[in-house]
Amino acid sequence: MISAAQIQATMSRYVELVDAGDIDAIVALYARDAVVEDPVGQPPLLGLDAIERFYRQGLGAMKVSATQTGPVRATLNGCGAMPFRVDMEWGGQPCSLHVIDVMEFDAEGKIRSMKAFWSEINVTARGAA
Repeated sequence: MISAAQIQATMSRYVELVDAGDIDAIVALYARDAVVEDPVGQPPLLGLDAIERFYRQGLGAMKVSATQTGPVRATLNGCGAMPFRVDMEWGGQPCSLHVIDVMEFDAEGKIRSMKAFWSEINVTARGAA
């Protein structure tokens, strides 16, 4: 089983990779049969091919920066949650998207599932709270 410290490190690394725009490294964090729901309520993306397409079409198509805004909360049974912020342009305006990601990990430390909690209500003009 993955440790709570490993969960914290992997989730923090995820934000660093989003910030760097390193899609190959982001996809490498996921298990082959992983499921991504981003945002929660959208149809789940199943498997690495769909997940890679999602990141290339989203993150790969725009300039963003990402910052972890609080500590990773990790469980002893392979789950973690963390808040972070993605700075980008939305509708041509600089803005910040405030997200909470919840991830489940497999025994090898790969992300088995990721759910991103956000909606347009979590988008603020850059510099606003």
